[in-house]
Amino acid sequence: MWGCAVTGSSTLTDPCVLSEVARLRAAIDALAALHDRDPGLLAAGDDVVALWRELSRLDAMVCRQAGAFARRGEWVTVGARNPEAWIATCSRVERRQARRRLRVSEMLRAMDLVDEAFVAGLLSIEHVEVLAHARNRSKATAAAFGRDEQLLVSWATAEPFHRFRHLVDEWLLHADEDDAEDRAARQHAQRRMHLSQSFENQWFGDLVLDPVNGEILNATLTRITTELFELDWAVTKRLLGRDPTGIELAELARTPAQRRADALVEMARRAETAPTNARTPRPLFTVLVGEQSFARVCELASGTIVAPGAVAGWLNDALLERIVFDGPNRVLSVGHQRSFRGALRRAIEVRDRSCTNPYCDTPAHLCDIDHVQPHAMGGPTTFTNGRAVCGF
Repeated sequence: MWGCAVTGSSTLTDPCVLSEVARLRAAIDALAALHDRDPGLLAAGDDVVALWRELSRLDAMVCRQAGAFARRGEWVTVGARNPEAWIATCSRVERRQARRRLRVSEMLRAMDLVDEAFVAGLLSIEHVEVLAHARNRSKATAAAFGRDEQLLVSWATAEPFHRFRHLVDEWLLHADEDDAEDRAARQHAQRRMHLSQSFENQWFGDLVLDPVNGEILNATLTRITTELFELDWAVTKRLLGRDPTGIELAELARTPAQRRADALVEMARRAETAPTNARTPRPLFTVLVGEQSFARVCELASGTIVAPGAVAGWLNDALLERIVFDGPNRVLSVGHQRSFRGALRRAIEVRDRSCTNPYCDTPAHLCDIDHVQPHAMGGPTTFTNGRAVCGF
């Protein structure tokens, strides 16, 4: 009774299917032979991208056919509890991966344009999951998705993944503003902190915060962690007599996780010794107006989209700024209530979103603002001549 064979008509008994699968296997064997003969033969950038695209196409077909297999019900005849259990056992893959592809196969049935782009290799399975999550957020987003699916797919095929995610977040805010407000309230209500001591006197914690409070905590924690990294770097450089590189980075006094833990303790120490009239950390809300149809949004300094209602409870404690765009490259007005190395810098951060190197996704607020035309060569310090670039 037990095993991977299924009764009934198998598609692999069809000579046409057998032929196509055999040709796919032969093509992969040929690529493997090329690699064995010359490991660098297919290492050119265009070849790597082409292989990645074909991998997405094959993943799309796996999702399609796994879904069809699940609907046929043949897995019942061998005593499997569900199709994902059969696939995981017979393919020797993690059950989570089988479940993921079965779930995606169901998602694709309601997204024709997404399905087409996935099969064409223009989207990855991660793109599909983001778009399906957006569509299924609420009844309003499902209706709006039917209208805007082409637009959403165009973002997925044209933008870097991190920028695509940001655009989808903006779209969600406008597709169902009521749900965005309710979600913000629910996220705030779900905040929790658990800290417990083990029998060996170690401490274990668990933390969930809404976007705004999480931004406050993360900004301070990141700043202190950076201070500790710079201290570790300086000590190691002094010992080596030069900047540490490569494997020597592992010789720093602390691992990244240890620095974060030490930064959390340092945050508590500083809180205990802070003057009673010290300025408390405050979130920065940025209101964007006019850059594009979806640009009338509120976001945190890091670029996280927040519902306008989430700002209301912070009006007495937050920092607010507004940036009015006339097209993507021209700022009409910047208004703010804090010195952030100047309104000009902030406007460039909001415009660029991340490092302008196309192969980098470092958030703009963690970047330097550099002159496009070097200042030494007469380049002006203006909005159009500035760009966000990371330290690398």
